[in-house]
Amino acid sequence: MEKIFGLEYLTSEMSLNNLRIDTLAFNRELNAFVIIEYKKDRNFSVIDQGFAYLSLLLNNKADFILEYNKCRKESWDKKSVEWSQSRVLFISPMYTKYQVQAANFRDLPFELWEIHNFDKNVVIYNQIRPSDRSESIKVIGQSNELVREITREIEVYTEEDHVQSVPNHIRDLYEEFKEKVLGFGDDIETKALKKYVAFKTKSNFVSVIFQKSQLKLILTIPKGSLNDPFGLARDVSNIGHWASGDYEIILKTDSNLNDILLLVRQSYENKRN
Repeated sequence: MEKIFGLEYLTSEMSLNNLRIDTLAFNRELNAFVIIEYKKDRNFSVIDQGFAYLSLLLNNKADFILEYNKCRKESWDKKSVEWSQSRVLFISPMYTKYQVQAANFRDLPFELWEIHNFDKNVVIYNQIRPSDRSESIKVIGQSNELVREITREIEVYTEEDHVQSVPNHIRDLYEEFKEKVLGFGDDIETKALKKYVAFKTKSNFVSVIFQKSQLKLILTIPKGSLNDPFGLARDVSNIGHWASGDYEIILKTDSNLNDILLLVRQSYENKRN
């Protein structure tokens, strides 16, 4: 679970209010709960089931905190969790076209994953992503009270949410940076989170924090592993900051972009291997 999804396992078959959760996990990067449901039956509605699970979570926060503290032997309270980033993951050998179409919203707090088992103990996971032109669940779900209730508290962020918050020259700088980073390899994807956009392969290798006059890059290469001949990166391993990583780089113009990209590539190669 940690290697494939970047999640911490908490417990299995948690029962609450006549619902049973297959697996309860925790996203340490976001400080958020993740509910995982495994499916073999193709005759189910991911929309109905997903929102039922999120409603269970949001209406019983104390029970989930107690479960977390019991599993982790920690003492968290409800304020420690980012409830707005709660998610549901569905894992199934196959989805019908109806199920995929029903979940085709750009801001739906669910993820659909297909799992395929091959010879020689090879297992492949493939995430089914919404189309680029997908609509917002907030618009479509106005007639459904449960959907309205959940979307008032749960937020799903997009890359555009971050890009539109900065001036045009920073937006152009980000697009140039993104194009070149994606050129490192075809195994790279971007994921928009609340505070930043992460570039990831097996896991995040650089996170971009958008600011009015610059882009702040956080590299996740381990401390002491970065070859930085021009001294562009700052050690932030002992400083509080958004995103996970030990090095911070400030990108204001494209004048030193190629030098910065050499550092970003090191982080990419480190996570890829």
